[in-house]
Amino acid sequence: MNLFDLLLNLLLGLGLGTLGGLFGIGGGLIAIPVLGIVFGLDQQLAQGTALVMVVPNVMLAIWRYHQRNRIDLRYALLLGVTSFVCAWLASLYAVEVDSRTMRWAFVGFLLALAAYNLLRMLMAQAPASGELRHHWGWFGVLGGVSGAMGGLFGVGGAVVATPVLTSVFGTTQVVAQGLSLSLALPSTGVTLLTYALHDHVNWWMGVPLAVGGLLSISWGVRLAHSLPERLLRSLFCGFLLFCALLLALESGGRL
Repeated sequence: MNLFDLLLNLLLGLGLGTLGGLFGIGGGLIAIPVLGIVFGLDQQLAQGTALVMVVPNVMLAIWRYHQRNRIDLRYALLLGVTSFVCAWLASLYAVEVDSRTMRWAFVGFLLALAAYNLLRMLMAQAPASGELRHHWGWFGVLGGVSGAMGGLFGVGGAVVATPVLTSVFGTTQVVAQGLSLSLALPSTGVTLLTYALHDHVNWWMGVPLAVGGLLSISWGVRLAHSLPERLLRSLFCGFLLFCALLLALESGGRL
């Protein structure tokens, strides 16, 4: 890797880290289509390389969210354990799937997620509160489903868990993002290990991305806590649509 490529990856990591802190997703959701479009990586390699950045970003973001809005350890452990198991099983399947099939599956995943978030914005929402609408034992189910999605697509499951926590369980956006990061850490860790063991990681690209992300993710977390609730949800929805469009265009160009 030459100096220009190193600086480019560092700058990309800075941008992705800021977005990861802002939306509580570690930056992987945007890194995957960028790595596919700009650098021509196939789907599994893009997901594995993005995870090199995502794992340390998630670790730092959890700490920052916990400093500003304490994360309940019971909730975090239940989400983390179930997501770990399901992410491990799903990642073993994902590394064997045809790359083109996996890419289109990822496009469908993003579109479905974007549609769900758009629907939530159009429907009347009950006000968020400090009390959960449902027993926290259901977090085990949420952790399993989100972890499986993270194992398949390398996005840690936080992008699935965040809207569910706000709409179904009634948490605020920042609380949901903090809990989602607790879920994402074990699932991204085991998924990265699985992808690495199957040679689906470009470490030369991933490490500079991770350094850039670590330098900037705190900015995103600080920004998330300064924005109005409705604006943060709107930005999150727009972010999902943008990612889906990028990957759909890239996938269509390869047909």
